[in-house]
Parts: sequence; C-alpha cells; structure tokens
Amino acid sequence: MRVLLVEDEPDLGKAIDRTLKQEKYIVDWAQDGCEAWEYLESHWTQYNLAIFDWLLPGLSGLELLRRLRAKNSALPVLMLTAKDRMEDKVAGLDAGADDYLVKPFGMAELLARLRALQRRSPQILPQQLQVGNLVVDCGNRTVCHLAISGKSQIISLTNKEFQLIEYLMKHPNQIVTTDQIRNQLWEVSADTFSNVVAAQVRLLRRKLESVGCANLIETVHGVGYRMRN
Repeated sequence: MRVLLVEDEPDLGKAIDRTLKQEKYIVDWAQDGCEAWEYLESHWTQYNLAIFDWLLPGLSGLELLRRLRAKNSALPVLMLTAKDRMEDKVAGLDAGADDYLVKPFGMAELLARLRALQRRSPQILPQQLQVGNLVVDCGNRTVCHLAISGKSQIISLTNKEFQLIEYLMKHPNQIVTTDQIRNQLWEVSADTFSNVVAAQVRLLRRKLESVGCANLIETVHGVGYRMRN
C-alpha cells in the first residue's frame, strides 16, 4: 500500500512517516505542495492513499485537491488541518477530500481513518489474496501457507518481503517489470542499488521454499517476474 504524505511540519511529518512505515505502508513524503504535485504527475497510478496538510508552501492542500479532482482522479485523500470551523471543513470536503482530521490528533485515529478509506475505496483490491496454497491477508498483513492436511502455517516476512509478495499476488500470471517493482516498493527518494529487486526476490523465494511453495515466482529473463497461479 503506497501513500503520498504531504506535510511541511518536520516533527509531525517524521512521526506520521515513521508510524505508517511501522504499519508496512510505503511512504513518499513531500514537504511542499509543488513537490507533491511533481510526485503525483510522475507516479500517478501508483498511490493508493494520500494525506494532505491544508497549509503548505507552494501549493496549498486545497489547491492540490482541486488539481487532483480536475484530473478525474479518485485517489482517496485525508486532509490534515488546524482549521476546525465548519466552513473550513465544508470547503475541504467540497474540494474533494474524502475525510478530514483536525490537529492535534493521535496516530491511532489517523491509522483508523486510513483503514476506513481503504475499505470504501473502489481502487482497493480485496483484503485477502490467494495463489495456490498461499494466502495473503492484506488487512492483517500476514502470509499463510495452507498445507494439504488442512493445517495453516504463518510465514514470517519482513516489511519489504510482504510488500513484494502482496504486489505480485495482485497481478497473478502477469509479467511485472523490475522497474515497476522498484517504483512500487521503494520510496521515490530511496537510494537503492541496481539489483535490489533481484536480491529481494531471492530472499522471498527462500522463505516460500522453506514451507514447500517452490516455483511460485517465475523469472522472466531480461524483463521481470511473474507470480504463477
């Protein structure tokens, strides 16, 4: 799940960024509206959720929303603001915000509101994905192997391994390129090495093979990978 966070307050931005990453979100953090619009224009289809602060340098959160909706984007947006007057809330919602959170707020409430946006967004795929005997629960962030005996075994994965298998399972029997995986799983500002995707796939394969799920991830040489259903 990829999130665009637009927040110019360094302490609050760091806190939200850290909290989201602990919950296994992939986060691109922009600190002004112009930077955020550049993220949106270059990675238009890759975001599942967005969090906009209202008052930003460059473009305001309200202007970002208006531009986004003018492009007919249905990206779910949570607006953060210190403005708590009814007129301000109405203005934000009318501009295209899906939800509104007044500062100060607790991180537990922020996460709950994001989960609610995910549940009602038409862009979000089903919470549970299955390929063969492998089941990914996107809500609980777990991966489970279903044995022939009927017993299930949870596979312990790192955040990045979970993000990788979730992405592949959302595109069963489709070839996804190395660049698509890199762009989807790593933040725009991340300093990654050239074979980072291959290294991550290798680590994930080892864990799948350890529970008897060999050959699920096929290498398409010179292109990328495919999750075989």
